[in-house]
Amino acid sequence: MPNHTPEHLTDLVTRALCRAGASRAMAEATARALVYAETQGLSSHGLSRVAQYAAHLRNGRADGAAVARLVRGKAAACLIDAASGLAYPACELAVHEAIDRARESGACFAAVTDSHHFGAAGYHLEAVAEAKMVGLAFANSPAAMPAWGGKRALFGTNPIAAAFPRKTAPALMIDLSLSEVARGKLMIAAKKGEAIPLGWALDAEGRPTTDPKAGLAGTMMPAGGVKGAMLALMVELLCCALSGAAFGFEADSFFVDEGNRPRIGQAFLVIDPDALAGSEIFFERMETLIAAMLADPGVRLPGVRRLALAEASRRQGIEIPAALLADLERLAS
Repeated sequence: MPNHTPEHLTDLVTRALCRAGASRAMAEATARALVYAETQGLSSHGLSRVAQYAAHLRNGRADGAAVARLVRGKAAACLIDAASGLAYPACELAVHEAIDRARESGACFAAVTDSHHFGAAGYHLEAVAEAKMVGLAFANSPAAMPAWGGKRALFGTNPIAAAFPRKTAPALMIDLSLSEVARGKLMIAAKKGEAIPLGWALDAEGRPTTDPKAGLAGTMMPAGGVKGAMLALMVELLCCALSGAAFGFEADSFFVDEGNRPRIGQAFLVIDPDALAGSEIFFERMETLIAAMLADPGVRLPGVRRLALAEASRRQGIEIPAALLADLERLAS
């Protein structure tokens, strides 16, 4: 598998999405996010999504001409309408609006409505960390998990992420799905013809399965049992009840080419440490806790592996399977 620079892959993805019907701005914003995920080893939210997004654009599940805009707001809260476009331009607008408002008000909650898949949650918080603010990101997604005690897929896998800046070191980034694993891992296993571990998913009859295709047709298991299911419920309400977006059970799966416009929601909370104890105290408290964690030799900070992979990708390029590269080149040509 040959290696490719992030710049080359960003151009390739941009061309593929433009050819499928996305505006140049939408395609470029999406390409940056997908290549970012690929550099950090998050293949389930990386280049494997390009064909899916292209199909959604061609089939009308996403509007390539959509322009995200601010539609409502008060001092410390605002609503961004993605207008059924790919999510990335709307999320960029929401995050930058939240940063600006947090500088004025101390904090801001920015919601996105009528949106699409937003990829790796942590990606959207990079700008928040660069601004030396604390960020939280939430998103719902098409139904994949049942409410606790049920069998019907009702909630999405509903990722959450948090970014805590450090004074002179990379931000502490926490990024997780509320299912036992991200649904994209089943997608990749299905493509490779590999089995999945028991405990990841149930089939359509509610039975544990090691077949990723059966899992994709069934439901995902929540992380931590009932606690994960309750967190997924919280995310659905934060992202949808406040923004008017579609709940997970109202959106057709991302993993099919045809279906409705998902119209899901995302939300971002940005907090300025200066509005509370102050940045210097915040940074001191951060480093005190991190030092205590690392005093135990078995502890690894979240995000360290991803940062190392990203640095290696910048130096050596990104290794892409030949079949995936051929698919990207076909979509772009």
